[in-house]
Amino acid sequence: MRKRYLPFILTAAIILLDQISKAVIVHFIPEGSVALRLFGDFLWICHVRNDAVAFSFGADFPLWVKYIFFIGLPLVLMVVLSWCVVSRRSDSEITPLQKWCLAGIVGGGIGNLIDRIFRSLRVVDWISTYNGGLFGMERFPTYNIADAAVVISVIILIVSLFVSERRKSK
Repeated sequence: MRKRYLPFILTAAIILLDQISKAVIVHFIPEGSVALRLFGDFLWICHVRNDAVAFSFGADFPLWVKYIFFIGLPLVLMVVLSWCVVSRRSDSEITPLQKWCLAGIVGGGIGNLIDRIFRSLRVVDWISTYNGGLFGMERFPTYNIADAAVVISVIILIVSLFVSERRKSK
């Protein structure tokens, strides 16, 4: 039974690292400033607040819409994904690796939900990387550990799903 909940170690680690890093950034770096530039101009450690979702989508939404789409729906999604991690019914459909990926998504999702709930719908972002003009952007949108955990977990999940499908088709 305990084995089913093991992926939540990853969830807890992501939440903990994300919230500690954000607390350090908020404490030591004034909002809107860059504190450190590393590897030339490739990596900036800075402090920005995001009141939208990916690529500033939804910044102009009315407050009530933000509460629904930035808090309500993600909360429901985190519950559903958590259920998929622990449910015996999902064992035949979801591999252990995929359950760990879902736990990583939950960790990142909760990390940003904590910000949205306790920081007036504003997520603390602090990692900025040089993009070299790719997609018309000089720098990639600023992100945090929770964002990175979600992206990495989704990529691994997609690769895992493709591999699983290939195995099933052979």
